[in-house]
Formats: sequence, C-alpha cells, structure tokens
Amino acid sequence: MAPTLTVPAFVVVVGSIGLVYPALTRGDELLRARYEGRYFLFGLLLVPLLLWRGTWGEDRRIPRLRLGTLSPIASGPSGLRVWLRDLPGVVRAVAFGLLVLALARPVNTLRPQATDEEGIDIIVVLDMSGSMRAAMTNVPEDLARYITLPARGVRPTRLDAAKAVIRDFISRRKSDRIGVVVFGQSAYVLSPPTLDYHLLDALVGRMELNLIDPGGTAIGDAVGVAVARLRKSSAKSKAVILLTDGDNNGGRISPEYSAHLANVVGAKLFTVQIGQGEMAEVQDGFDLFGQPRYVPMHFPVNPKLLEELAKKTGGATYVATDAQALRASFHDVLDRLEKTKLEASVAHYEELYGFFLLPGVLLLAADALLRALVLRRFP
Repeated sequence: MAPTLTVPAFVVVVGSIGLVYPALTRGDELLRARYEGRYFLFGLLLVPLLLWRGTWGEDRRIPRLRLGTLSPIASGPSGLRVWLRDLPGVVRAVAFGLLVLALARPVNTLRPQATDEEGIDIIVVLDMSGSMRAAMTNVPEDLARYITLPARGVRPTRLDAAKAVIRDFISRRKSDRIGVVVFGQSAYVLSPPTLDYHLLDALVGRMELNLIDPGGTAIGDAVGVAVARLRKSSAKSKAVILLTDGDNNGGRISPEYSAHLANVVGAKLFTVQIGQGEMAEVQDGFDLFGQPRYVPMHFPVNPKLLEELAKKTGGATYVATDAQALRASFHDVLDRLEKTKLEASVAHYEELYGFFLLPGVLLLAADALLRALVLRRFP
C-alpha cells in the first residue's frame, strides 16, 4: 500500500521549491500581475487530476501478484526508494501548474511616466500602393541606417525612404503625439496618436509592400481615417501629413470631402508628393551578372489635387524628389504649427512569465532524473 501521508508533504515541499524563485525575485509584482492569457488559468484545474494520476492512480496501473499470505513480504523493502515513489507524480503536477501560469502571461505594469509638455497631435498617412516600389535617390547616411536592402546594388524604394524619414522623425520627438495610417486600396490605422515612440518605430519598421492590398490609392479614405482619429484631440494644432506618389483611384470617400472633414475638426492637411514626374524606375529582377535591372514605368500623379487639399485646410504642399527633401518637408510642417500643453502618460509593461517558466522546466528535468536514476523500475 502506498504511504499516503507522504503525498501532502511532497506537495508542500515541491510546491515551495517551485515558488521560491518567483517569490524571492518578483513576489510583489507577481501578486499584482495582470494575466494577458487568463483563459490558460483554467488549466490549473487539471493539476489535482495529474497529482492523483501520478500518485494514488499510479498504484492502480502497476501489475500485481496475488498471494495467499502476507508473510513472505511482511519484511519487504521499506527504504528511501519506497517513500520517494510518489515524488515524481508530485513534481510533474507542480511543474504543470507552473507552466500553466507561464502560459497565462503575467504582465507587470510599470509606473506610468507622466508628461506635461507642449506638443502637437500628428497623424502621418503613408501610401503603400504599388507605385511606392519605385527607386528613390539621395538617401543620407543617417537615414540609411533605417534601411535594409535585399542585395548589393539594389536602390532603396520610395517606401524605404518614406519609412526611414518617418522613423527619423519619430526619434526626434519628445512631446508630440503621433499616429500612423497606411493605405493602398483601403486605409488602416497602424497606430492612434501616442507618445510611445518605441512602439511606433517598431510598427513602421515592419511595414512592407503587399502587406495590404497595393492595387489602388485611396487618398480620400486615408485622410478621412486620419481625421477621425483627431476629432477628440484637445491640442491646439492638429496635423495630417499625407505622403503619396500617386493620384486618388480607390476608396469610398473623395479627397475633397475628407478635406472638408479636416476643416470640421480643425486639422491642417500637409501633402507631400514623393517624386516629381510620372515616370520612375522600378527594379525588374537581375541581369546575367547578378546586378539589379531597372525599367522605367508610368505612375500617374495629381499635384493639383494635393495642392488643393492643403490649401482648403490651411496646410501646405511639398514635392520631395529625394529622401533629403522628404525629411525637410517634415521639419517645415512642425515649424508651421503652434504647440499646446499636453497631459499624458506612457505605461510600460514587463513580461513575468519567465519566473514561472524556469522553475517549471527545472522541475520537469528533476522528474526525468528521478525516474532515470533514483526510482528506475525494471520489468
């Protein structure tokens, strides 16, 4: 018969060992933690079942030999191995519970960093239509660090240059709330206005052609979505910076109506035309020597429309033939806007799942060692 009194003792001892590392390192934070995957916590209901199966239930699965009398085994083995035979089942159950807690993703909210500075609310609207794959020239060295080219000799695309300028723009901000809208055939909010520049930089850096439908240029929809994100802004200056290299040929809202919406919420629209003419070079594979091959392609532009949109909202229009001019356009926009005092806070989060994952994995390793070395069974 199994020494049942050892099972509760093992649970207390092994459970304490498994929790000593989290308790000593981040005890207070773990008690206040928010579990992002809280539905995984239902897995803790399986811990008692695993405990029973690994201890008392183990006895039922062991083959038995029927004897007419107990005298032959009355003085049978009673050493340490007999008293430890329930330990692996307890170790596995506790390890499972710790791994469930790790899967539930405990997160600690760090103290918010309060800010009370002058700033502007800005939405950057980035064109990700097919024409943005055209090659761009004159990328300064300090912007080139944001660009990773697939092969030697390949020139940055217009999208590469635009992303680099936006990321550089974000890195120089201290108190301006910035949001990003991307568009092709449709428009999507990449981020609402925020002071979390680290998050913005990461999101913009991940944008690539074909992540959204590049088959159109929905300028009206994109500006409308951006304006909607500014309608509740309390800032004195609200700006939408539109980066595009094409004409409006998609979407449900006309650019003119989106400019009207911008006037309603008091936002100025600044338009930046990327590229000067309708002809641009696009990479078309590689030649026999492994060098990138470029072919001229026709992309319709409508500078008159961009100028009209900016004029209607009190903004300005720019033509950026290269990355340097594109960056200058951003800085000129800031010089035209009046800053206002903003009150906001940025909360940072710390993942704590590792403090449960490590002891859980170590207990699984201990279970394997116990079974292989100390409590090994022979047929």
